Amino acid sequence: MIWQTSRFQIDVSQPRVMGIVNVTPDSFSDGGKHFTGRGGFSGVFAHCEQLIRDGADMLDIGGESTRPGAPPVPLQEELARVLPVVRHAATLGVPLSVDTYKPEVMQAVLDLGVDIINDIWALRQPGARQVVAGHPSCGVCLMHMHREPQTMQMAPMEGDVVLQVLLFLVGAAGDLQAAGVDKARIVLDVGVGFGKTVAQNFSLLARQREFLAAGYPLLAGWSRKSSLAAVSSTSPADAPLAIEDRLVPSVAAAVLAVERGARVVRVHDVRETVQALKVWAAAS
Repeated sequence: MIWQTSRFQIDVSQPRVMGIVNVTPDSFSDGGKHFTGRGGFSGVFAHCEQLIRDGADMLDIGGESTRPGAPPVPLQEELARVLPVVRHAATLGVPLSVDTYKPEVMQAVLDLGVDIINDIWALRQPGARQVVAGHPSCGVCLMHMHREPQTMQMAPMEGDVVLQVLLFLVGAAGDLQAAGVDKARIVLDVGVGFGKTVAQNFSLLARQREFLAAGYPLLAGWSRKSSLAAVSSTSPADAPLAIEDRLVPSVAAAVLAVERGARVVRVHDVRETVQALKVWAAAS
């Protein structure tokens, strides 16, 4: 199974680890840890390099936080954050993904050689589908999101979320293929935490194999999500786990996602996830 991207044909017959690179001061997981503002890119560059040393098969660079309630970032600010990192990361020899929903950002990073567009809106913003369809070979990840980041957790989904998410993703992928994008370029993401309750998120993991029938590789993004914190306390009286304490649940979720058919896992903790997946592979 091959994921066709701009510069690479990624073999996803074995699970691949996508390392998260947040170029944001307000990410829910590591906001400001590596990025100190415009011009302060040395920490982000070093983080990219460390993730590759830790075993990341690819990097996912994002310049706008999509945590619940996060405000949108103006176009020029997102470009100012992302483009210097893309230019540096493009020299590191691994596939690059950019996490954006703005067609102008998509076009700018594709012009720099980025391999994958990772879009939480599944190319629903005006002009986004045309940018991807106009590129000869870039990969794309289509994610399901209920409502939008500012409102998605105020009124989560209702009913059978698995069926709803599956129908949405199959429709989005079909529309993209109708626009001329080869199926081999498309990966799907069920959107853990994007407008779903804790129970709904875990139902998506429990029934993840149902998505395989659609015939597209799956990307799973469980890393450090609040749903993991909600179920991982050691006693009912405990407060949900702080972000810095979510390593073990995150790795466990990544391994479970792979065991249930995910081909790519998007994670913050690359080294630990790679180690765990090696144990899984040895026992498979």
